Amino acid sequence: MKLNAGIVTEKLNETKEFYTKKLGFGISFQNDFYLLMHTPDGSSEISFLKPNHPSQEPIFQSPHNGKGVYLTIEVDDVDKVYSQLKNKNIAMEIELRDEPWGDRHFAIVDPNGIGIDFVTYTKTEE
Repeated sequence: MKLNAGIVTEKLNETKEFYTKKLGFGISFQNDFYLLMHTPDGSSEISFLKPNHPSQEPIFQSPHNGKGVYLTIEVDDVDKVYSQLKNKNIAMEIELRDEPWGDRHFAIVDPNGIGIDFVTYTKTEE
């Protein structure tokens, strides 16, 4: 089983620009109403769909309202990714920090209002 999260958004062009230019994602497929992107290593995908497209059933027509969705991207070196994104002048929603449960992470927001949490997991003492 493979999961591909999808977001219905009016901001297809802004989303494409953000994920490719800022985060290094690639394009797996696109047409005038659908965009399928993959992470830089190709291990995961996310899709974006224009709302109210006549080819889609009602369940896939309503646009995302900008709240209640987040993505977590696990990376090997969160400090390196943090520095790279800071150098691209991407605003940080949560600055780089360590959590008591072992995460080292920071968060940004995409053009659709989706929080993106970049994290490196560390083993905690049991």
